[in-house]
Amino acid sequence: MKNSLLLGAILCFIAAVSWGAMFPVAHAAFKHIDPFYFTIIRYGSVTIILVVLLLWKEGKKAFRFEGKGLKLWFYGTMAFTVYNLFIFWGEDLLGEPGVMVASIMESLMPMISIVIAWVIFKKSPHLFTLLCVIVSFIGAVLVITKGDIKAFLGATEDIIPSLLILIAVIGWVIYTMGGSKFRGWSALRYSTLSCLLGTVTAIVVTAGVTFTGYISVPSVEAIKIVSPHLLFMTIFPGVIALLGWNIGVGILSPLNGLLFINFVPVTTLLIAIIQGSPVTSFDLIGTVFIIVSLVSNNIFVRISQKKESKVHVQTKLRERTS
Repeated sequence: MKNSLLLGAILCFIAAVSWGAMFPVAHAAFKHIDPFYFTIIRYGSVTIILVVLLLWKEGKKAFRFEGKGLKLWFYGTMAFTVYNLFIFWGEDLLGEPGVMVASIMESLMPMISIVIAWVIFKKSPHLFTLLCVIVSFIGAVLVITKGDIKAFLGATEDIIPSLLILIAVIGWVIYTMGGSKFRGWSALRYSTLSCLLGTVTAIVVTAGVTFTGYISVPSVEAIKIVSPHLLFMTIFPGVIALLGWNIGVGILSPLNGLLFINFVPVTTLLIAIIQGSPVTSFDLIGTVFIIVSLVSNNIFVRISQKKESKVHVQTKLRERTS
């Protein structure tokens, strides 16, 4: 049991650190290649690896959609088109500050999922949870605006990329929620088929954007230059993080797994400091706000669950004795 929990913790940690590292790595690559082609080359490679793994582990029958093809395409598009294209497009448009903005937005995923559940599924959060959501939002605003909200609102060139990153993160949250609709499927199967369909959509979108002249097909030389970046992004934030996170959360439970999201902005911040990139006090304070809100809400949920479990047991005992 202890070994299993340790494995789950290691997998979730590696996934979170990989996601935190991918933004500085991507930023360096965008000096030579645009985010669109960088994404489809990366996830084209991830798709091939996942397809081979699924074929080896579960056989041809695992590639049947079982009447869920449209759902798979929708959730795959949310993750591997909306999330992957928009988050790196937004990061690239913002330039150097985009690295921290993208990482902070990523760490907001647990809080965004609470808001989506509230708005769409009418599952109203507890007042304390709502307070944590507000605190995490304040933290994100501090990082994005660098403490100067008026200047940010006046700079429309910063607002649009930030919205792209926010839409991207919402897309990944929707994809994560969609996993519950494929019960009985392995994490590998859901990851592979959704990645396959979502990447096909991303390729179509990239071809369309290329046709408009907004981007151009990268040269062989450019691809060679960014090949180390692509290798890292394919293996760690791609295959290992995608599968490792799903498996790790399955071992630890979503509640325990979400704690590891804290390592995303921390990793990005540490890499930025090591690289000598400018890190403001607002980056540090905003990151702390988000981490504190995530941990606090996690502790609150645990306490609430224990109380509910205790009340449930007491109710059952009363029913038996009456």
